[in-house]
Amino acid sequence: MDNTPAPSGLSVRHLALFVVRPTLSAISGPDVPGLDSEAAVELLLGTAAVESGFRALDQITGAGDRQLGPAYGLYQIEPATLDDLHTNFLRFRPTLAARLSGLAASWPSPAVQLCTNLAYATAVARLIYYRSPVRLAAPGDIEGHARVWKQVYNTPKGKGRPEEFVARFNRLVAPHL
Repeated sequence: MDNTPAPSGLSVRHLALFVVRPTLSAISGPDVPGLDSEAAVELLLGTAAVESGFRALDQITGAGDRQLGPAYGLYQIEPATLDDLHTNFLRFRPTLAARLSGLAASWPSPAVQLCTNLAYATAVARLIYYRSPVRLAAPGDIEGHARVWKQVYNTPKGKGRPEEFVARFNRLVAPHL
């Protein structure tokens, strides 16, 4: 059973409407087909639900945790993953890199913006999935989204389980879409 508390103060519907969809639209283009699909929106909302419960901007590593990291933001992205995205993917796609860069502020650092800049963090999370050869599940296929999340985002060595993704999606996301 998923005992994750419901989000406090963050509207999942508003996140989808005012951040996720417009962000995906902003970084979309003919060079990245399907980037802004409904399946991508569901996958990102499910990712935020399972990774942070829509409440943590920092990975909580234990009681009294006062340090930033190791993963940041609603999507719990590690700075090393962000660096790898730039080095091994965006470097070869300057147009897409420029669109992502257009979402970033001049301050704070890009890694910290994974906590402070929802559009930037959303775009980075989407590009983590996009660069993978794993195909997205169909819209509405929450179990399929869970498998994609586990394989691409949490990785087979990660502690997360697809059942957690499904439970949190059903509890935290589905009622608000």
